[in-house]
Amino acid sequence: MHDHSPIELGKRIHLIDGYDWGLPERTGTYVIAEEQLTLVETGPSPSVPYIRSGLKQLGFSLEQVKYVILTHIHLDHAGGAGLLLQECPNATVVLHPKAARHLVDPSRLIAGARAVYGEQFDELFDPILPVPEERLLIRADGEKLTIGPDCTLEFLDSPGHANHHFSIYDPVSNGMFTGDTAGVYYCTLKREGIDFFLPSTSPNQFSPDAMLASIARFRERKLDRLYFGHFGMSEQVEEAFRQVTEWLPIFVAEGEKVIAEGLGHDVLCDRLLAKVAEHLKPLGIGDGHAVFDIIKLDLSVCAMGIEDYLQKKSNA
Repeated sequence: MHDHSPIELGKRIHLIDGYDWGLPERTGTYVIAEEQLTLVETGPSPSVPYIRSGLKQLGFSLEQVKYVILTHIHLDHAGGAGLLLQECPNATVVLHPKAARHLVDPSRLIAGARAVYGEQFDELFDPILPVPEERLLIRADGEKLTIGPDCTLEFLDSPGHANHHFSIYDPVSNGMFTGDTAGVYYCTLKREGIDFFLPSTSPNQFSPDAMLASIARFRERKLDRLYFGHFGMSEQVEEAFRQVTEWLPIFVAEGEKVIAEGLGHDVLCDRLLAKVAEHLKPLGIGDGHAVFDIIKLDLSVCAMGIEDYLQKKSNA
């Protein structure tokens, strides 16, 4: 049985595991306990009961939630926003300027996710409810939001994973909520003494150049902490950036080889997986390790994004 208690990341920030895909340590919701109670990400709709329960364990009610910040609106981060807002009467959703229309009318989001996830869609994401426009607050690059007497969050436009993506700088912890732009943190491996990060190259707006530029902006901040969408907080900031920027050209090169050989998605997945397994094996992580349950899912979606990016590049 998994422990459903929120994870403490210092006195004012906790992480609630949303059990996205039914897996622990996959996707979560950060709770920032400032004067204006603030959540970062909702996860998909099936995660909402975990948010409700986690807030209760922390001594908060849904009525106390003032802001729900979404780094981007891919359904694994924001699909539950409409459902959660029905239970949070005093909450406003904060999001990127390019994201707003898709929350008001999520039909394109739904169609895109159905194309990626097929018959698993309902189980993973249903229901996806619209968010009323009057409950949205847009924050563009460099804009701020004060949530407590000593805490003013700052928003940074951070494309690479998605064009409608921002990251949130928390001055109190000198940390950045990076969504998916700075990659995925496989915190399960931390228990084995391994800090392991991979880029997240999902379709259909993946851009390696934009991703590297966003990471360069993060680096300028001399951060102490990264709060990942998947999953958890790491203080190994420079190591995370190093690994993601090293893996990025490897991922793209594998995609180019597979396309040049006239081969398809499954082959690219296998080759990416082989590269990752080859890297982890000398560290004592065999391919039977539970972390591969998540890595295989991630690499399948990464492969789609790489193929989409290379297809667009060849058509340009």
